[in-house]
Amino acid sequence: MSTNFAMIGGDLRTIKLAKMLAEEGNTVYTYGLEQAEELKEIKNIVFCEKLTIAIQNTEVVIGPIPFSSNGKEINSPFSEKNISIRELMHVIHAKVLIAGSITPEIYDLANDEYIEIIDLMKREELAVLNTISTAEGAIEIAISHTNKIIHGSKVLILGFGRIGKVLARKMEGLSAEVTCAARKDEDLAWIKAYGYQATNINTLGENLSQYDIIMNTVPHLILTSERLLYVNQECVLIDLASNPGGIDKKATKERGLKLIWALALPGKVAPVTTAEFIKDTIYNILKEIYKK
Repeated sequence: MSTNFAMIGGDLRTIKLAKMLAEEGNTVYTYGLEQAEELKEIKNIVFCEKLTIAIQNTEVVIGPIPFSSNGKEINSPFSEKNISIRELMHVIHAKVLIAGSITPEIYDLANDEYIEIIDLMKREELAVLNTISTAEGAIEIAISHTNKIIHGSKVLILGFGRIGKVLARKMEGLSAEVTCAARKDEDLAWIKAYGYQATNINTLGENLSQYDIIMNTVPHLILTSERLLYVNQECVLIDLASNPGGIDKKATKERGLKLIWALALPGKVAPVTTAEFIKDTIYNILKEIYKK
């Protein structure tokens, strides 16, 4: 069954998503994407000059991931328009908004306008699938920033959650010597069960000097200025965690260490694949809401 979607703002992932939805027979009304040239000749995509027009004929509004960077306007890198969150919420009134990384303040605005909000980044299926492109993007960064091959390199992965598990497996597939660090006994047991070397995050110190590549997936400070004193000067540090990250940025700069803070990798390294994941997740959401 075809659906009318309003797509407001967004990055390259949004553009690829709009194209996929349109090619599957859905009508996509867009606003804040006027600079997306690849959409302009596609059937079923309607460019709207006003926000109200884009939304009036739809029940489902798709916003960007992340929804906003400043808490005032939504992210719209393919537009010169500043799209106010407050204005958008008022226009959406009593519809469904699907977007990503939505803050509590936005939920409050949505309640005032009787809007049902669904945060894509809280959907387990999307979170799991996104780990694949995050891991591959991290490996691409590691390869391009080290002067050694991955084969035989000693790699430390901080954290053994979704990303840590996938990253460890892919690094092992490249014949790296993989060590994973965690705090919980359960996680440490699973690390050993998968066949990786295990170390407790709480005991990190002098043992950090042996690694060629250290990848952090924990969104809390792990590599403090004190611990960074033990890191090899040639080591490549890659922080995959959201703000504030898990590696002391100031200390790495002072020591002259090589740090890459790699945020939002799925949208950067694999926008088409990520858009496919998002599309499938949106269809799952619609089935749940409308029993389609």
